Amino acid sequence: MQCMEVWGGNAAIDATVSMPGLSAWVFSRPYKGDAAGGDVHYVSSCGTGRITRLLVADVSGHGEKVATLARTLRDLMRRYVNYLDQSAFVRQLNREFARAATLGKFATAIVATYFASSRCLVASNAGHPRPLLYSARTREWSILKDKPRPEDDRDAANLPLGIDDIARYDQLKVWLHPGDLVIIYTDSLVEAMDADRRLLGEDGLLAIARTLDPSDPRACVAKLLDAVVAFNQHQPPGDDVTVLALAASAGKPQASLRGRLGAAWEFVLAVANAWRPGAPPIPWPEFSYTNIAGALWERLGRRWGGPERA
Repeated sequence: MQCMEVWGGNAAIDATVSMPGLSAWVFSRPYKGDAAGGDVHYVSSCGTGRITRLLVADVSGHGEKVATLARTLRDLMRRYVNYLDQSAFVRQLNREFARAATLGKFATAIVATYFASSRCLVASNAGHPRPLLYSARTREWSILKDKPRPEDDRDAANLPLGIDDIARYDQLKVWLHPGDLVIIYTDSLVEAMDADRRLLGEDGLLAIARTLDPSDPRACVAKLLDAVVAFNQHQPPGDDVTVLALAASAGKPQASLRGRLGAAWEFVLAVANAWRPGAPPIPWPEFSYTNIAGALWERLGRRWGGPERA
């Protein structure tokens, strides 16, 4: 994947994309074989290759209205591609869906930012099914759980996008190591039903994951999907299906010099063409010490995210 590239959409896909320190496999199939569906996925890489941002959203509805929203999300991904802190991006996402709420559009979503220098993954969950996490160190699968909140502080937190334009979104941190795997998925997986109309649910999906070999992420997810279809009485899911698997690697945390020079040229072109109608937003960098200085001094970048938890 090239620096400052935004990759994805809401069409059918089965592909692998690699970034410094991280690789991702995306499988997406719109319902009933449609050309495009309500599931939207995007992956972006910053100008230095250190910041990978990922978005998986399940938008209400299908068709051209979702396609229009998908293009808006792509522009937002590009606008914030050089931001280390994803909070501004998540707030703007929510505002965009709040504006679209008059059309009956809202979405659940997972937004995640991976900073290769510190191997820290930060995730925000807007009412979406919780991702699966495999730890190579413990050889255990678990659920990537949200941070607990007090009972009196839950009403406007982590809501689906578009429900409340001032909703707050937590940022959950997890440090990934080579061999670790994160699987983000849309709700059609947990809504699979057996012959007795019992839902598979989160616990059932986790139980399936514990039977799989995570050493090959692509094969692991393919087998996960096969098991879900088998549980669903060998019928395809009744909605769009999207799975994004993230595998941490020991790759270099910085992009190549050639890649960074290419990103710098793309930035210059974006600024020069900003006056044109319909031009994509300028991908300004986040003006923070860690983001700017960390691009020059890798040791500083390793501190982002705080101390790693045991």
